[in-house]
Amino acid sequence: MNFADLGKMKEMMSQAKVMQEQMERKLQETVVEAESGGGMVHVRMNGRKEILRLQIEPTAMGANASDIELLEDLITAAVNEAGRRADEAMKTSVSSMMGGLNLPRIPGLTE
Repeated sequence: MNFADLGKMKEMMSQAKVMQEQMERKLQETVVEAESGGGMVHVRMNGRKEILRLQIEPTAMGANASDIELLEDLITAAVNEAGRRADEAMKTSVSSMMGGLNLPRIPGLTE
């Protein structure tokens, strides 16, 4: 590897760092929402899969154990769906970012 290759490698590393910083910002800014039980449980989550808000309709509350189990299942379903949507949103973002990345070709490494 010569000095020109090292310069290209340094440029690639710099681009990767910028891309990582952009991704971190995008994760924080991306917000997805999901619901279950016909809208009885609603979850808002960011791209880091942190729950920002959890809403439970009053009609979802019941007095017996089976109602509580149902509510727990609905919350789990809404959180899992929000997680899937966050993953999907991030895949779309990464694809668009990678498409615009102009990485240099390094003989022996990228060919």
